[in-house]
Amino acid sequence: MEAISMISTTEIRGEIRYDEAMVNHTSWRAGGMADRYCVPADVDDLSLLLRSLPDDENLLWMGLGSNTLIRDGGFRGTVIATQGVMSQLERRENNRVYVGAGVAGAKLARFCARENLIGAEFFAGIPGLLGGALAMNAGAFGGETWRQVISVETIDRHGVIHRRTPEDYRIAYRSVEGPKDEWFISALLEFEADVSESINIKQLLAKRAESQPTGTANCGSVFRNPENDYAARLIEQCGLKGKRIGGAVVSEKHANFIINDQQATAADIEALIELIQNTVQEQTGIVLQTEVKIIGDRQA
Repeated sequence: MEAISMISTTEIRGEIRYDEAMVNHTSWRAGGMADRYCVPADVDDLSLLLRSLPDDENLLWMGLGSNTLIRDGGFRGTVIATQGVMSQLERRENNRVYVGAGVAGAKLARFCARENLIGAEFFAGIPGLLGGALAMNAGAFGGETWRQVISVETIDRHGVIHRRTPEDYRIAYRSVEGPKDEWFISALLEFEADVSESINIKQLLAKRAESQPTGTANCGSVFRNPENDYAARLIEQCGLKGKRIGGAVVSEKHANFIINDQQATAADIEALIELIQNTVQEQTGIVLQTEVKIIGDRQA
């Protein structure tokens, strides 16, 4: 906190809030307070902010707040919000699209449809921003983010921007490993042009709504699919649909979703996650790995 408080408001053009309630910034609508919550004005402002922070400062990059559970004890460090920042979206040559990390997946899908580019449709099923999709190789409807990546731009702790290619990363199912302490700020993606193909994003979203509990407080898929199987199938097989702990409940519509429907605490949600893991392992021998990131301190 001391490092940020020394920066004059004339230097940082964005917003800095202290003791920010993360319940207002996560799609699960649960969690504790963050020491600092920063909304940079643009990439230059972000670079200045990062240069002001100690090298050991805990950082949490937050987009739409999906795929994240902040524990009730909160987050000791700085949250950097990317929603509304890094929102560039431009058609480039050779069926390529330059996309800022703050662009929502659904917006990217609609843009490509208007540009008669195919291959971006699956982004409509990703409930987050491109930055998060790059960080975890998010996918939907059979597509995956990194299959489309030509190059990325990242920023490090010292505010320096790097340009990298997929060869700089180890990419797998819902997993991306790369240079330490660098975060995605944009990507150059490549698609295919086909004016003859009908691209109906509304149909894809309707398909998603039929099978997933859209419109509820959830984080998206909680668990990764095991090899050659589905987490939802295993959870349902174990009789856990509708299972509740406090205000958190396993969706009756899709078993790989946990809904906050009665003012659940983060502890309720985490306890339900652990119950699902333990039950599935006991009954099937399979250990479900979380797709959601669990961050912060437990409440004392």
